[in-house]
Amino acid sequence: MSKISLESHGILVKEVNRNLGPARLYEEALRFEKNTSIASSGALIAYSGSKTGRSPNDKRIVKNPASEQDVWWGKINIALEQKGFDANLERARDYFHTCERLYCIDAFAGWDPKHRIKVRVICARAYHALFMYTMLIRPTKEELKTFGEPDYVIYNAGQFPSNTHTPGMTSKTSVDICFETNSIVILGTEYAGEMKKGVFTVMNYLMPKEGILSMHCSATTDEDTGKSSVMFGLSGTGKTTLSADPKRKLIGDDEHCWTEDGIFNIEGGCYAKAIDLSPESEPEIYQALRFGAVLENVVFDKHSHEVDYSDVSITQNTRGAYPIENISNAQIPCVAGHPDDVIFLTCDAFGVLPPVSKLTPEQAMYHFISGYTAKVAGTEMGVTEPSATFSACFGAPFLVWHPGKYAELLAENIKKHNANVWLVNTGWSGGAHGVGKRMKLSYTRAIIDGIHSGALKNVATTPDPIFGFEVANECPNVPTEVLIPRNTWSDKDAFDKTAKKLASLFIENFKNFEEGVTQEVRNAGPKL
Repeated sequence: MSKISLESHGILVKEVNRNLGPARLYEEALRFEKNTSIASSGALIAYSGSKTGRSPNDKRIVKNPASEQDVWWGKINIALEQKGFDANLERARDYFHTCERLYCIDAFAGWDPKHRIKVRVICARAYHALFMYTMLIRPTKEELKTFGEPDYVIYNAGQFPSNTHTPGMTSKTSVDICFETNSIVILGTEYAGEMKKGVFTVMNYLMPKEGILSMHCSATTDEDTGKSSVMFGLSGTGKTTLSADPKRKLIGDDEHCWTEDGIFNIEGGCYAKAIDLSPESEPEIYQALRFGAVLENVVFDKHSHEVDYSDVSITQNTRGAYPIENISNAQIPCVAGHPDDVIFLTCDAFGVLPPVSKLTPEQAMYHFISGYTAKVAGTEMGVTEPSATFSACFGAPFLVWHPGKYAELLAENIKKHNANVWLVNTGWSGGAHGVGKRMKLSYTRAIIDGIHSGALKNVATTPDPIFGFEVANECPNVPTEVLIPRNTWSDKDAFDKTAKKLASLFIENFKNFEEGVTQEVRNAGPKL
């Protein structure tokens, strides 16, 4: 720990604490921040105010001739003029100048020294400093001495609102990124996840420029063989649960890159959902939320300080951030060789997609760009059917380039390193939601085991008549009757109609991306 001057960043505050350790940051948070507490497990409990999740509609990227042609502009990447960014940066500095003390975290994004970037976080809350101390890769004492100037700076003035009269602002919340000045400015939200995803967005811009695929996925490796795999999946598909595999080493739970040497984790920590967390359901995560971890927006008993993970009265998006070293089977450093298997998880509530199927590189690009899962019917009157959800590359909110760019890099790596690509449905079987049943977790775990062991690599397959991918006819410890979805439906006509409906949803969604991909990829989708 040391003091540091931020004068080079236009900030003149005398007390700036650099890279305080967890114990000191606990002290600072408890002393200077309202409602901060310590859980019975030893984790720091903090609150993010009115914003308990990301604000994607308030994210802006500066439109500059140097990067303008690289960015996939639209609802995800909303353009901001340089003068609007400069006004917000000045507003952040003005807020910092009202603070008695600031915190600075200097750390790395990326475990591979050849491709990591140096990140500096400037903030006014000890909670935010501890969060990023946890989520970035902590430098050694020697690395900190030679850290020098950062590659990117995050100005987190989230306690202070943006000015709605500033050009480009539509609310009092603003998360702005400028690739030319290598900086991120946060105003009007104290939700710590904005910093984490800001860094990921930067990596999603920088890495493809180097021919490196950045990925929103988990990654594991086999300790004995060294074989790794990556797993993509949107919320509710089981990515976190299936990645917590005691038979494998954890590389990371959320953000990775695939380079010429293999894969590496971007982060130094994990950021897990905490809703309904228990030692029975997620033992590794439960025990990881101890001293040094941060618990966000949770409810706890005022006497015992035991957290009630089932209480969502503040938000359903309760979360815990902890160093990856807190996971007993984590592989440190968080790097591994080239993946043998790429797994796309989907929770198909329509009950149409097979439990496991194998994809060609072109089909992999199509389904990667689609990023499909389905949500079950809600409680609104008249809503009786599942709804499809598509998120390009399984992480659309954090993409910078057109999804086709990431898909091309994925396909190149798949072909170059002979990786197998699998689509695994953790959703419904025997009918859609309301008729069929959710796939047994034991079956899905057996499928993942079969993929990792190589047992599924050469099994007999049947081509799906609509989607075209090869459906596995057998898998160890999985009943053969559940592997072909149509066979599990008592009403075959209903299955055919539902399959065509889902196919039409895929086709309609993919129209958004057709201009950025080849004809071969367009042809890899479902056929009606």
